Amino acid sequence: MAKRKRLTPPNPAFLDTPAPETKSMFTAPSKAPIADVARDASASAALNELTDTMARARDDGRMVVQLPLDQIELDHLVRDRVVVEEAEMRTLMASLRSRGQQAPIEVMQLDDTRYGLISGWRRCKALAMIAKQDRDYEPTVLALLRRPEDASDAYLAMVEENEIRVDLSYFERARIVSKAVEEGVFAMERTALQELFRAASRAKRSKIGSFLPVVRALDGHLRYPHVLSERLGLALAQALTEDAGFADRLRAALGQAEAQSAEVETAVLVKSLAEQNATLKGGLETKKKKENPAFRDETIGAFTLRRHKDGTLSILGASWPKRMESDLKMLLNAASDRVEK
Repeated sequence: MAKRKRLTPPNPAFLDTPAPETKSMFTAPSKAPIADVARDASASAALNELTDTMARARDDGRMVVQLPLDQIELDHLVRDRVVVEEAEMRTLMASLRSRGQQAPIEVMQLDDTRYGLISGWRRCKALAMIAKQDRDYEPTVLALLRRPEDASDAYLAMVEENEIRVDLSYFERARIVSKAVEEGVFAMERTALQELFRAASRAKRSKIGSFLPVVRALDGHLRYPHVLSERLGLALAQALTEDAGFADRLRAALGQAEAQSAEVETAVLVKSLAEQNATLKGGLETKKKKENPAFRDETIGAFTLRRHKDGTLSILGASWPKRMESDLKMLLNAASDRVEK
């Protein structure tokens, strides 16, 4: 039988030491490290995702940014709008003052502090005029940052935006086609016309192309090209094509008139065209007379056989030899017999 272990009496020294507090033995940690790490990681991921989304939106041109107006180069592209009416600009300025800028412009970034204007030239001009008039006005502009792959895409964006917002004349449309070729954006006018106005109908592109001779002859000489009507422009294009010298006479007439209004300039164009048409008509009639004379001559040796419109014949030339008179009489008698039969 196993012996039972005897219990020793308590040590008196232990009884003098105070018992530990049970509260301190079961105190929970003040923080949960795993939860904090998970929360921080989630917040960091959300912030990175938001940053990436905004960066992509900026790069894709889907986010409106506010830029200093003096950092925008307005002449980065050759503009298609030649003249802006003063009344039109006053209306735009009044709208910007009352409602602010409602539609952003389009720009492309050239370097860290410079941006080239693609579309929105009138809005930039109006904002600059407001800033000049109102000293306390902050000259900034709302813009979409575009990234065109090449210059042709930038010109196309400008043309498409203005086709929607601005009533451009055919002269202005043809001018941007010509300037795009001069700038080396396109190799030929036909290519520029097809690419820049790809959304236009074939008939509209044809009319724009018809104005190219007018642009070549009068760009820089017309003070009011935006009011040149379609009918007058097409008539001028035809006259310029038919007579290369008409361009010089037309430029001389415009320079002499120094038109101070669109009406005066239009009158000069109409008068010059009428004079040109009269000249062309007279030339055509003279040419027609030359092409259809009253007689036709045929040279036979030393003589000329003249056939008249009424069918009669004449023999011209040196005097008829006496020894050949008998031969001539025999020939005439034979001809008479044939006519009678």
